[in-house]
Amino acid sequence: MLAALEYAPVGSNRLSRHPRARGGPWWRWIPAFAGMTSGATQVWGAMRILVAAVGRAGGGIEGRLYEHYSARLAWPLRLKEIALRSAVPPARQKLEEGKHLLAAVPDGAKVVALDAGGELLTSEALARVIGRWRDDGVAELAFLIGGSHGLSAAALARADLVLALGRVTWPHLLARGLLAEQLYRAQQILAGHPYHRQNNRA
Repeated sequence: MLAALEYAPVGSNRLSRHPRARGGPWWRWIPAFAGMTSGATQVWGAMRILVAAVGRAGGGIEGRLYEHYSARLAWPLRLKEIALRSAVPPARQKLEEGKHLLAAVPDGAKVVALDAGGELLTSEALARVIGRWRDDGVAELAFLIGGSHGLSAAALARADLVLALGRVTWPHLLARGLLAEQLYRAQQILAGHPYHRQNNRA
């Protein structure tokens, strides 16, 4: 049996632990953006982002990493966790997880599926993809993160982009934090912020 756990958008006291997030999105703390409400839509677009992920991170380091970066996003961000309540065979588990992930995707959304066999994009290239969708008026962007057995074939088929976070294997609960950092990095690239330095690589 699977249960879906849905978190409120970043900026609510229930989710955002970063002190700057308690007063609203991070950009309200920057003097150039102070007092912006509808003006933020002009800068970032009206796009909303959903991260639908298998597993419950809770208060562990994986969850804290996700909150650390998600609290800095100007785009409204929502996390929906799909939690497995009882053990089932792996093939059925992946199938059921895929059904629940797809059910969470808003109508008309662009979908990015995270999969080890997906495309390897630079941070700049990913920012360009997101920026193009934003500029095209995409209202909903959904990221799908599977469990330890990966994503179902149906979930991969629904994706507009299948994205790999490198060829190494990451714990699936950690992937949401890595994704949140890349979303924040994409935001900063699109804003021309020096957070991202192309030649400063690990």
